[in-house]
Amino acid sequence: MPQRTHGPNNPTPQEWLAEDLSLQYIADYKAFNFVDGEGVRCSLYVSGCPFHCPGCYNVAAQNFHYGKPYTQELEDQIIADLSQDYVQGLTLLGGEPFLNTQVCLKICKRVRREFGHTKDIWSWSGYTWDELLKDSDDKLEMLSLLDILVDGRFLEEQKDLTLQFRGSANQRIIDVPKSLKAHQVVIWDKLVR
Repeated sequence: MPQRTHGPNNPTPQEWLAEDLSLQYIADYKAFNFVDGEGVRCSLYVSGCPFHCPGCYNVAAQNFHYGKPYTQELEDQIIADLSQDYVQGLTLLGGEPFLNTQVCLKICKRVRREFGHTKDIWSWSGYTWDELLKDSDDKLEMLSLLDILVDGRFLEEQKDLTLQFRGSANQRIIDVPKSLKAHQVVIWDKLVR
């Protein structure tokens, strides 16, 4: 008989807050990659994620103590890397970016200040769109700064390696500005699969 696995954790609105959980640690920073969204991207992997999705591809980053503290030096490097003409934008992932809003809001605001909307900002999240809309002010503020949100927990039983920029079929690639304007989820118009 196959062993049943439990699914990811499912928080209630505002159950998990960045101010209570985040140590403002960074698991990794990868400049100039092609896998974390459209085009050439600079990817910031934050530390800490209590969703604990079975089959997570980045288990080490679930620990809020993993990695090293976010620094002004790292932020300046990210901005310098983003300033390259061939870089399309910043990607936030981890870990859970919406439980590291102290770091993510800081870098998102700086990207908007220095580049406006000439560089896009993508984020992955275990939270769904609807969950974020019911959550804390810092999460809503961060959402408002994004261009693209890949939402939803990774579900091993819906794993599909042929999907564009996501690991399981429940996850969506959401156009954030269009969705906020329409008051409903609008899927990214470049979705292929």
